[in-house]
Amino acid sequence: MSDPQPSESDPLILRHPQASDGAALHTLIASCPPLDLNSLYAYLLQCYHHSPTCLVAESKGELAGAITAYVPPAQPDVLFIWQVAVASSWQGQGLAKRMLEHLFQQVSERKDSPAIQFLEATISPDNLASQKLFLGFARRHGVECTSSPLFSASHFGGSSHEEEWLYRVGPC
Repeated sequence: MSDPQPSESDPLILRHPQASDGAALHTLIASCPPLDLNSLYAYLLQCYHHSPTCLVAESKGELAGAITAYVPPAQPDVLFIWQVAVASSWQGQGLAKRMLEHLFQQVSERKDSPAIQFLEATISPDNLASQKLFLGFARRHGVECTSSPLFSASHFGGSSHEEEWLYRVGPC
């Protein structure tokens, strides 16, 4: 599936990121609480090493949204969604849903790796938007979405980080 090009009716370009997107991705994530902001270097590596499993939405030269993801080495049939971010000016327009569907289709069609059967993500209990995104994906695809505790708050040391639940969607 090729990345769509912008038009007057749809100004978005959905594409895989490049290392040159790392700084803009870092800035986007910083503007999207409750997402954890990681180092700029982490986003550069995501754009460089994991570009085929990540996606950015660009409008008029600016990032409107992004999904960072990877295939865990011990789980080649899983696409683990690390972060989903949508700029405030694009929220409420279905961009996260559109990006997730597009990325899943692209990664699923790759010929150089095993078929992706599951989506996984960790989500904190108060991140209702992410919960809704993954539950909606499961509903649209007619598959199950399960959730279970993965990391307790104590796993995060002395920080005030909430627990993280593993959401697993599939098999797709």
